[in-house]
Amino acid sequence: MHHFRYTGPNLHCESVDLAEVARLYGTPTYVYSAATMADNYTRLALGLTGLDVQLCYAMKANSNIAVLRHFANLGAAFDLVSGGELRRVLVAGADVKRSVFAGVGKTEAEIKLALENEIFSFHVESEPELARLNHVAGKLGVKAPIAIRINPDVDAHTHAKITTGKSDNKFGIPLKFAAAAYEAASKYPNLQLKGVQMHIGSQLTEVGPFVEAVEKVAPFAAELKAKYGITYFSIGGGIGIVYKDALASGAAAWWDAQPAGSRPLTPEAYGAALVPLLKPLGLKILLEPGRFMVGNAGVLLARVEHLKRGAGKNFLIVDAAMNDLVRPAMYESYHEIVPLQRDTSRRALVADVVGPICESGDCFAKDRSLQEVGEGELLAFMSAGAYGYAMASRYNTRSMAAEVLVKGSAFELINARESFEQIVAGEKIPAFLK
Repeated sequence: MHHFRYTGPNLHCESVDLAEVARLYGTPTYVYSAATMADNYTRLALGLTGLDVQLCYAMKANSNIAVLRHFANLGAAFDLVSGGELRRVLVAGADVKRSVFAGVGKTEAEIKLALENEIFSFHVESEPELARLNHVAGKLGVKAPIAIRINPDVDAHTHAKITTGKSDNKFGIPLKFAAAAYEAASKYPNLQLKGVQMHIGSQLTEVGPFVEAVEKVAPFAAELKAKYGITYFSIGGGIGIVYKDALASGAAAWWDAQPAGSRPLTPEAYGAALVPLLKPLGLKILLEPGRFMVGNAGVLLARVEHLKRGAGKNFLIVDAAMNDLVRPAMYESYHEIVPLQRDTSRRALVADVVGPICESGDCFAKDRSLQEVGEGELLAFMSAGAYGYAMASRYNTRSMAAEVLVKGSAFELINARESFEQIVAGEKIPAFLK
């Protein structure tokens, strides 16, 4: 559920009219709901009541420092995958000492930075990484806390580009080789075996794959606890969100109306299935949710430039583009598109919703039915809080979008729209071309 809804004809985020945000800050602009993020965090934590839980927000989904500070204030730690993300946590005034560092290609400089800031643990993806961690920790005279990521070979039944738990993915060490990897790790003098980790993929809408993965890895976690004294089991993230019917899903009535067996996965159902499997281990349980925390907490505002009527095809051209929100071009992802001012007296329009970039792939939706809108009118792309701005680019020398955070009736610019001068600030013409 979320806090985007129509009040009269106007779409609001919490108590803020989104048209007012667009008037003040222009478009394209991302708008985030602080209340939705807080609700998602709280529901997930409560769903796992009975466990010693540490929620580490997977900040790759949305790494704005205001968003990080908000989650830190709620009690979250962080799952980070680069030195830059670690620095963002520090700038946000948040706690690195409860956070984890994942990723398959950690550099020596990144490892050093994390150790100097007393990272809670590294999630190790390969045997060569063990040697690198041991080397850097030895130079600093410390022990690197680690958990090896186990690949349980579980099909998450999600998009091929976001599955991570199969044997043919680049992530982690196969379960059948994991015992040998821990034995090898135990012999390094500058490593501390602290836990075990897994993550099977993103945008999972059923609890079955989570259960299968935990059932596979939990016995191994118990063995590691007995042999090496590990203290935690990280079960990753991956809970999916609603993309279709996204606006309606903000109401409890919508959830109640879903047929039995087809209701989207909720944190309550997730917890009910996993707590009985995890509690007997007596380990701290880490989660690294990202999309679930912020996906339905954000929208992208855009303005209509033209309605181009063609032979057998209409094109609704907007000022947002694939550089602002790349998910439809990259993953064929669906985002609900709604008007900021709803008018039920208007007829429906069927059109491809496209951006201005010189790529055929710059298309948000094909043959989408929506209220007829014209030049200058405003639209919202729903469920855009995760992997929207975080994956944006400057393609076609387009400025990065603005970002705004809403809390109740208050809203504030948390990232100004980029100027052309900022775009080219790091560039120069070499002397030999002058």
